[in-house]
Amino acid sequence: MKIFSSASCSSTLFQKKHIGFVCVPLFMIFITLGYLSRTRFDDWRYPEVNEASFLMLPESRCDVSPPFLVLLVTSAVDQFEARSTIRQTWGRESTAHDRRVVTYFLLGHGQEHQEQLVEESWKHKDIIQKNFSDSYHNLTVKVLMGLEWVKRFCPSSSFVMKTDTDMFVNTDYLRELLSQTSNKDIFTGYIMGNSKPIRDQSSKWYVSKQEYPQDMYPPFCSGTGYVLSADLACRVWDVSSSVPKLKLEDVYIGLCLAKLKIQPVEIHSLQTFHITKVHFSVCGFRKIVTSHGVKPFELLLYWKTLADSAQEVCPAET
Repeated sequence: MKIFSSASCSSTLFQKKHIGFVCVPLFMIFITLGYLSRTRFDDWRYPEVNEASFLMLPESRCDVSPPFLVLLVTSAVDQFEARSTIRQTWGRESTAHDRRVVTYFLLGHGQEHQEQLVEESWKHKDIIQKNFSDSYHNLTVKVLMGLEWVKRFCPSSSFVMKTDTDMFVNTDYLRELLSQTSNKDIFTGYIMGNSKPIRDQSSKWYVSKQEYPQDMYPPFCSGTGYVLSADLACRVWDVSSSVPKLKLEDVYIGLCLAKLKIQPVEIHSLQTFHITKVHFSVCGFRKIVTSHGVKPFELLLYWKTLADSAQEVCPAET
């Protein structure tokens, strides 16, 4: 990560051929290291997302080697173990049949952990971060930040997946399924239809009438894991400026897509995206895309077992 003065930053940040560093003006250094500790954030205010507020950018190589699939993983600032485990398992960069899959972590700012995050970014070069409070109510802002990054830095990718740190993602099988689809106007995942806003104020997913007055949500895909073709991800970012923000990011993405008149689609006749924890078996996990609620130690165990059983023939494969 290189650091530039504010005089040189504005003319170089978005013109570098290889984004393997972050161009940070001197005033941003003071913000990162100290100023934000005195700043009050309101979880219910949605901060403006703009290119000048990036604190960290990954090394992407999108200009010379556009990825087939970009995995954007929303993560809390203190989830160091989860990120490390994902890097060792399904988040590890891989290429098959010239289709590259890469993983980046989406983070807001957390003053208590910022120094560790800077070191983590230096080492792994896979963190996208902006200057907003890293909180659940800013999850929509976090996802929009990821889509903005795709729009500005990696629009030549084919697909974008948003998922979370407590997930198992079968990237090999997902790559196989996406290879059989069109790479335009695709929105897929675990489809949520006929969903209503939760009006119970004690619920984590409570949404007031003032925030969303309608009685039904448009169809959307569960935020545990959904996939957009890259062209559609860019269009969602574009239209988001005209769609009022909602703290439920998966519903909000559905609202943006409804405005674009795009409906979610199934990419397999069987359910492959799961929003609950799937009982582990080698043969079963070969044919799913996601399983929810997986702890880091379980993920390491699953991944090793799958690797050790790579030559095992499953009944459906005979």
